[in-house]
Amino acid sequence: MRFAGRTALVTGGGTGIGAAVARRLASEGAKVAVMGRRREPLRELADETGCLVVQADAADGAAVRAALSEIRGKFGRPDILVANAGGHGVGPTMSMTDETWALSTRLNLDTAFVCARETLPDLIERKGAIVIVASIAGLFAGPQAAGYVTMKHACIGLGKSLARDYGRSGVRTNTVCPGWVATAMADEQMQVLVEKHGLSSIEEAYRLVTKDVPLGRPATPEEVANVVCFLASDEASAMNGSILTVDGGATVVDLPTLAFVE
Repeated sequence: MRFAGRTALVTGGGTGIGAAVARRLASEGAKVAVMGRRREPLRELADETGCLVVQADAADGAAVRAALSEIRGKFGRPDILVANAGGHGVGPTMSMTDETWALSTRLNLDTAFVCARETLPDLIERKGAIVIVASIAGLFAGPQAAGYVTMKHACIGLGKSLARDYGRSGVRTNTVCPGWVATAMADEQMQVLVEKHGLSSIEEAYRLVTKDVPLGRPATPEEVANVVCFLASDEASAMNGSILTVDGGATVVDLPTLAFVE
């Protein structure tokens, strides 16, 4: 019960990694509020875990302030922010419209920035923790994903700035960079590969995208949640500004040597 007596806000909490984090925090004693724009998956998670549903756009300062007021009234000041909300930003630079770029910024970067800004007074009071869920796309560039890659790099920069500026106030900020994770969002991308290459299933597509990953498989949302919750816990009390990959070893692969692999 590492989180007994603590309150956590998880953005993008309805599905995938966010839902897995919310379940893990709740199972270890936390009072959890889950934020998202779609009420149905949030409601299903609340029925399962007892989480508080706060339906809101995590990039909207007024909406986040209203949500925090509700959380304080129900649970007290938050001790933990898991900034997990994110979205796509696909396409190469030359064909990316202003609207797509702005949406990528809002979904991936603004959500983390706004929620961090609005929760910081409470987190300073509580000597709390922030965990930003970025991506290994924040460390390297995937193909034709200029918006997503740029904003995930920016999320890592935001995490470093928060760690630098508020560590002396007792707030720890760390960033998690998952690789491929078997979620509904990733399934959509696998379906693109199924159609492009005539594969037989989404599972075959996952095998294709992880064939050069040392573990040879995607992570599960629960495996990412394990790392997020560790960073949010007192077990990581000396960690601030860290960037942890949860990628099966994808980022240790030296691409120029792949030709030598049998």
